[in-house]
Amino acid sequence: MPKSYTVEDDYHDSRIDKWFKNEIINLPHSLLEKILRQNKVKVNKKKTKSSYRLKVGDLIEIYDISKLKPVDKKEKIKYLPKKKEIGSYDDYVIEDNENFIVINKPTGIPVQSGTKSFKNIIDILKNTKYFENSKPFIVHRLDKETSGVLIIAKNRKYAQLFTSLFRIRKIHKTYLAIVYGKVDKSIKVMKDDLIYYDDNKKISQKAVSNLKIIKTNEDYSYLELNPITGRKHQLRKQLLNIGCPIIGDDKYFLTDRKRIKIKNLMLHAYKIKFMINNIQYNFKAKYNNLFEDFLKKNI
Repeated sequence: MPKSYTVEDDYHDSRIDKWFKNEIINLPHSLLEKILRQNKVKVNKKKTKSSYRLKVGDLIEIYDISKLKPVDKKEKIKYLPKKKEIGSYDDYVIEDNENFIVINKPTGIPVQSGTKSFKNIIDILKNTKYFENSKPFIVHRLDKETSGVLIIAKNRKYAQLFTSLFRIRKIHKTYLAIVYGKVDKSIKVMKDDLIYYDDNKKISQKAVSNLKIIKTNEDYSYLELNPITGRKHQLRKQLLNIGCPIIGDDKYFLTDRKRIKIKNLMLHAYKIKFMINNIQYNFKAKYNNLFEDFLKKNI
């Protein structure tokens, strides 16, 4: 007989693989995929995939997995910010309410800790007054080098809501970028098949972004960009593909072009807009001084 579980509100719209690892047993993803293929996990009496998104009331049945051993979760070492650093985040807050916070993320700091980054936005915010009675939930990301508008949810309900809105493209983002070269005026939309690798497996994903030239000269262009899809490093890759990489980008650049030595990646998440419960939200984030100074001196 299988063990049966009913999905509760906390996991509405969560992937079943996430639910399984959190609630049942933490398995390597490849092994979890295998038991799903073997039909050892059913949702509403049917075979399922790891990408299936749960609904409240779904019936999950799990057949004998008693011989499987869990993978130990590595405990992450948290970054402990100093009082001065915690206080400085008051200057970055654009919106603060009971369900989410919007900040103007500074450049040079990742949203969460990683193998190469210890200091991070989430561990700092956890210690601020904005999360005294809640915890931060990541709903989208900006690259470490990118500055600008960042939403962080304060509860699981809104985290799932924002994740859904991003997935169905109901959250609209506008970026500003300064790039090398004179962008061709005929380019209004960038469409690419971007290549990624997942465990040495080559994956191609379609990427679409709208492009508008604000100012340009022979050396540089100042652009407004609206990504329609949400691929990793999408704008950085697409601008490289048209021969106009972003200034300050040490990952996506043209090897035959003389590059400016600058600390700042000239990519800024300028605006974000979305609607929740028939209320329209619009947030803007001012770019930093390095961005402004370069703009004034060069374009």
